[in-house]
Amino acid sequence: MAVIWGIVGLLVGLVISVQLLWPAFNFDLPWLTYGRLRPLHTNAIIFAFGGCALFGTSYYIVQRTCQTRLFASGLASFTFWGWQLVILLAALSLIMGFTTGKEYAELEWPIDLLIAVVWVSYAVVFFGTLAIRRTPHIYVANWFYGAMIIAIAVLHIFNSVEIPVTFFKSYSAYAGVHDAMVQWWYGHNAVGFFLTAGFLGMMYYFVPKQAGRPIYSYRLSIVHFWALIFIYMWAGPHHLLYTALPDWAQTLGMLFSVILLAPSWGGMINGIMTLSGAWHRLREDPILKFLIVALSFYGMSTFEGPALSIKTINALSHYTDWTIGHVHSGALGWVGFITMGSLYYLIPRLYGRTEMWSVKLVNIHFWIATIGIVLYVAALWIAGVMQGLMWRAVHEDGTLVYTFVEGVKASYPFYVIRLVGGLLYFLGMLLMFYNMLKTIGQGKSVDAAVPTATAPAHA
Repeated sequence: MAVIWGIVGLLVGLVISVQLLWPAFNFDLPWLTYGRLRPLHTNAIIFAFGGCALFGTSYYIVQRTCQTRLFASGLASFTFWGWQLVILLAALSLIMGFTTGKEYAELEWPIDLLIAVVWVSYAVVFFGTLAIRRTPHIYVANWFYGAMIIAIAVLHIFNSVEIPVTFFKSYSAYAGVHDAMVQWWYGHNAVGFFLTAGFLGMMYYFVPKQAGRPIYSYRLSIVHFWALIFIYMWAGPHHLLYTALPDWAQTLGMLFSVILLAPSWGGMINGIMTLSGAWHRLREDPILKFLIVALSFYGMSTFEGPALSIKTINALSHYTDWTIGHVHSGALGWVGFITMGSLYYLIPRLYGRTEMWSVKLVNIHFWIATIGIVLYVAALWIAGVMQGLMWRAVHEDGTLVYTFVEGVKASYPFYVIRLVGGLLYFLGMLLMFYNMLKTIGQGKSVDAAVPTATAPAHA
């Protein structure tokens, strides 16, 4: 389902990128307007594509590293079907225009309640499995997944405190700048824990497994975990620079964002250095290519994020496509590539095979997606810097040199390049879907034997 929802989310993204070039592409239908499709796109990529990948990989990893079956397998099935119901309700409600208007938290209160129930069930399954583990210690990947589960529960519940007016409409319990502060405490930590911590759990399992080598430094992975978890929680105010938020809070968000560079790069270096002595494998192993390029984008995005949080740089980048480029280098470059690499490792093993039906198609997918994301991100970086410079260019008398529409017109060629890059990335996902179907068709579902209590259990 991660692959299927990835296709859906990318397709919606393609439609709205076309609308930026040809606004009439919404065919004057309210359900296809940019304002309704854009939150559908973000929710589909983050919570449908990313969420299914996190559920699936965490359930696999926690069993493998704990040498035991999932705790309450029936409840695990409920989390799958419940999450699919959340996604379908989200898609229908957003297209119909039912929204709270809060970034990444647009869903109305009945769906919020269902999310909370599914997520708490997920926590019971995951932590219950850790509790019945046969191994003496908890492998670091599970620490990242566990932190993600706890943090997202807290973030979702507190940011979604709202007053229902009707079944389809509610108002936030917070108001004004307090609402903005709670929203971006949630919004940035949705990035920090859902899109970073959880996917680092994937990295810490699948990179060593595919490389056939232990993680470069287990001690560094623990330092990475605690530093990242503590610092990330404080970075949210950098989304509110130059707003009504008190200046001290803005500065605090900037400070912690800059400090965040250290643990982020520690984790990136730990992942990449795991290939020490095995770099030659990158020539013929497309899964490793996906994983290492993902880590490269993780390093790049976690350098760019702290940079954009610095007030003087943010003065140029704020509200421009530079921010959109940053988001997509993280979402498509880091989250997308680490997920694709992990699923290419996982899918054949679940169906009794050692590799995907076509390794050649995996290679083609890698190059198509890499070229696509480079075109996409580079176009938006250039457009963003150009927009920022045009918007703040003034004559000697203080009047603006350029009108806003001139900035839009100058951005048009870069939107074309962005569309081409997005199309390539989408085509790569279609190849992955085809390869997955062929792999499943030639294999059969496999259940691994549960080790006996006396058997040695190695992480």
